[in-house]
Amino acid sequence: MSSTPHIQPAAPLDEETLEYVTTCDLPTPWATFQLHAFVDRLSGKEHLVMALGAIDDGGEVLARIHSECLTGDALFSQRCDCGAQLEASLQKIAALGRGAVFYLRQEGRGIGLINKLRAYRLQDAGADTVEANRRLGFADDQRTYRGFKPMFDYFGIRKVRLMTNNPRKVAALENLGIEVVERLPLLVNRNPFNDHYLNTKELKLGHLMSAPSDTENF
Repeated sequence: MSSTPHIQPAAPLDEETLEYVTTCDLPTPWATFQLHAFVDRLSGKEHLVMALGAIDDGGEVLARIHSECLTGDALFSQRCDCGAQLEASLQKIAALGRGAVFYLRQEGRGIGLINKLRAYRLQDAGADTVEANRRLGFADDQRTYRGFKPMFDYFGIRKVRLMTNNPRKVAALENLGIEVVERLPLLVNRNPFNDHYLNTKELKLGHLMSAPSDTENF
């Protein structure tokens, strides 16, 4: 697999929010992506973009906005569908030869890794994912996307085909001025360990867990 030419920024970053740091090649089983690193100067958190092909040409981009899930992405947890969604997104982008995964450090719907594990313990005792968050004193979903517009500005992305089941992500991007040309369902890895979790996301968080008949299920 050949390396993709390095992308040049289409616009400067807003240095009061995010700062571009560096880019390197990232060989994966499906393609050699470019891995772009950004740092939030306010929180110190590091965020990534895995990009493939010419995503800075002004055209619509196949994209995934993926919040970090260490247990699912790296530890193969079957309690959620996160790791499978990340893998499926990278596979689809590789097959197309163009696209980007925005990897945001918002573990556990924004409550952090340790609190997510505390929520898991409550779920083991019978709570659902929303009830567990509330018992710990958190909102149902504490993620925010307002500060990530500089990442899109860096590549000049204005239109996306978004791989997501979460309508809040569609609304969040549109609020940033990013046109969501199409929402592509990402329905993968439903299993006995996450079935109740996925049902709860549909019933309580408004996730869209069925694929339209005329849309390819990503």
